[in-house]
Amino acid sequence: MGSIQEITVQDFGTKVLQSPHPVLVDFYASWCMPCRFLAPMLMDLAPHYAGRIGFYAVDIDESPELASRYDVRGVPTMLLFLGGNAVDRLTGVPQESTLKEKLDRLATLAPKSG
Repeated sequence: MGSIQEITVQDFGTKVLQSPHPVLVDFYASWCMPCRFLAPMLMDLAPHYAGRIGFYAVDIDESPELASRYDVRGVPTMLLFLGGNAVDRLTGVPQESTLKEKLDRLATLAPKSG
């Protein structure tokens, strides 16, 4: 854990909707320049949330049905999921501090294991 895993419509349900942990899903496109700026930030943050928040990426060109289902109209768009529900959305490249704030809040909402 602690990395960003590419997912498609086939594994979205099990990886995101049925996850026991909160999840960040980055909707991106290979041709999107802002997405290229966001990717290193997510790669840096993912290890800090390992075991608490899952990090996944969805290529909107390869999984347009997911982009449509979640009304993704621009990339990058990040959706934060808790208990299978999208609870927050960020479009564009946020300040790292803003993203960390949202992730920290999401991690505190996660059900405690044990």
